[in-house]
Amino acid sequence: MDVLFGLLSNAIYIYSWILIIYILLSWFPGARESSFGEILARLAEPFLEPFRKIIPPLGMIDISPIVAILVLRFAGAGLQELFQMLT
Repeated sequence: MDVLFGLLSNAIYIYSWILIIYILLSWFPGARESSFGEILARLAEPFLEPFRKIIPPLGMIDISPIVAILVLRFAGAGLQELFQMLT
């Protein structure tokens, strides 16, 4: 059980960083069109898409990735609480 929790916790942590790096790529022109950017887009966009449908952009600022990262972090914290309750 401890190994499973560790794997899930690490996966959430790594995926959070994938999202952050993908978001930061928008600051550099053409970065998302690179092969690295396309790989990150394939990993990040399926998770970000539902948040973009719900949360409209504020002018030119898209806050849906911030909300998505917060949800992911809350899920990780909830997973940790669940693990502590089970042990």
